[in-house]
Amino acid sequence: MKKEHINYKLVNILLCLLIFYLILITSGYWGGFIRKIFSIMMPFIIAFIFAYILRPFVKKLEDKGVRRPIALLSVVLIVLLIIVGLVWITVPVVYEQLISFTKLVNDVINNFNGKFDLELGGLENTILESLNGLVKDLGTYISTGTIDILGKSVNFLTNLMIIFIVGIYLLVDMEKIRSFVKKFLRKHSKKAYRYLKQLDVEIGNYLHGLAIFMIIQFFEYSILFRIVGHPNWLLLGLLACFTTVIPYFGGIITNIIAVITATAISWKLSLATLIITLIFPNVDGYLISPHIYGKTNNVNPVLVIISMGFFSRFFGILGIMMGLPAYIIIKCTWQFFDDDIIEKIQDVKGVKD
Repeated sequence: MKKEHINYKLVNILLCLLIFYLILITSGYWGGFIRKIFSIMMPFIIAFIFAYILRPFVKKLEDKGVRRPIALLSVVLIVLLIIVGLVWITVPVVYEQLISFTKLVNDVINNFNGKFDLELGGLENTILESLNGLVKDLGTYISTGTIDILGKSVNFLTNLMIIFIVGIYLLVDMEKIRSFVKKFLRKHSKKAYRYLKQLDVEIGNYLHGLAIFMIIQFFEYSILFRIVGHPNWLLLGLLACFTTVIPYFGGIITNIIAVITATAISWKLSLATLIITLIFPNVDGYLISPHIYGKTNNVNPVLVIISMGFFSRFFGILGIMMGLPAYIIIKCTWQFFDDDIIEKIQDVKGVKD
């Protein structure tokens, strides 16, 4: 009697789906603990990313003959000057636009409720309260030069200080950290070293590309909406910049807000805004993004969305931002160990046969 061969590829897929399902249904028992650990570690993770992104700039200055202490100081000062300069220049303009934007959103909601005989209730109140809170905070900052600390979470300010201080320390010691990890892995596992090196390239390309793309998005959409006369051009530029970290959906959110607010002003502005939101996302997606990200941009959209959904289940909005880098890590890991996995499966299969 002929033996039936087991389809091990199908078995592994089913096992992965089963594990994925078990993780989801049991998340209520351990999800809170993971979120707590993640919230504690988050400032240190952001600080490491901050140092990781700035390291290549320090390295470039060193390659040009600049001494390391001077290169480090120069990069940190330049970043601080850019941040302070942007805040100093943009906050007053954003404040004015945020006031008009809040009024515009209120008008849009009222018109929407009147035309379709709907009552948004709690959602309307939440949106308007959030916008009014931002207006109040920016107004306090502009008038006094400080944020209302008593009205803010001390935890947030503490985390901000941790990110900045730890980030600088990590940037100073980044080469030592990399050297230590390199020597340790080369001594104990050359394969693990090659894997980490490949992962370093993939994640590095993504983070550096993301930083550049965010800057491009800010200037691109701020200028475009300014040209067509949208009253909230700077606000939309900032929104386009920050929503870049949400793959596929971030740009859609910005475009929807831009079109809806434009319809409350005039049909000409609505048409111009609609043209921008239809043409330039394609320019970004097919020309600018592939050029910046290179091979790192070669991802499966469906798998990225699944990854975003999975991580958002545990970490909310941060999980959505983690979706793409998590997918890149998983993809890189699978590609690197692909041959080993297949070989193990064939060995098991040979034993069974």
